[in-house]
Amino acid sequence: MRSDGRDDDGHIAMTSSGSDFLTIETELGVCLIRLNRPEKLNAILPQMGLDYARALRRADADPQVRVIVVTGNGKGFCSGADLSILAEGPDALQGFVQGQSLDDLPTIARDLSVPVVMAVNGPAAGIGMVLALAGDVRFAGPDASFISAFARLGLTAEYAVAWLLTRQVGLGRAQEILLSGRAVSADEALEIGLVHRIDQDPLAAAMAWAHDVATHCSPASLAAIKTQLSAAGNDDFATHLTHSLDMMSRSFTWPDLPEALLARLAGRPVQFPDAT
Repeated sequence: MRSDGRDDDGHIAMTSSGSDFLTIETELGVCLIRLNRPEKLNAILPQMGLDYARALRRADADPQVRVIVVTGNGKGFCSGADLSILAEGPDALQGFVQGQSLDDLPTIARDLSVPVVMAVNGPAAGIGMVLALAGDVRFAGPDASFISAFARLGLTAEYAVAWLLTRQVGLGRAQEILLSGRAVSADEALEIGLVHRIDQDPLAAAMAWAHDVATHCSPASLAAIKTQLSAAGNDDFATHLTHSLDMMSRSFTWPDLPEALLARLAGRPVQFPDAT
């Protein structure tokens, strides 16, 4: 297999897998994960959440995967936790929390070495909003909405959504959105920086972005920059600058820069090595 995601004959390489709750396809360096309970607007069950986190970790560990795209099958992205499991008893919801490590949670997307792109094709409510916010880049359809109904259901701001939303739109906007529990439309989400683009076909837009990044960007650079971005909100400037200089020095020893320069001189596609 070549580093551009094609086999030795130059053909497109695609693999498919999944679980009862997900479909997964990998093609040309991009892993597409679809939440797959369309009849329930992809409402999350505890096992589905575990499967999703496991799928993210497996994709991140696959050297052929350079970008992950997440979307929902059907008309919705994710309508939140499936509260119908309360029929099993008052403790049924504890399955979303108890016995799970941080690596089992939907927020694991933040900690991966590859970019995670969200194609929000409809309502993203509750834990669905968390899934969307945990990604690095968000494309939304015109009918997308972000609904933090926690306060209206007698719940708290789950899965660190207060932290995620504050970092994305600022404290003041996060306060108003979470304390009201109201829905944020796609247009408002774009205005406040919650999404990066609205497109009639958010999945096509997300896949185009992902393929461009997978083709032209260094996996080692992407992993390093994700680490830098994660630290940027907590470091003071001097600390961040010092770390930046250290990472710059290390990047000069990677094979990626010589490859990029040689590819440009030769007028050929770049062939970055996999991240190590």
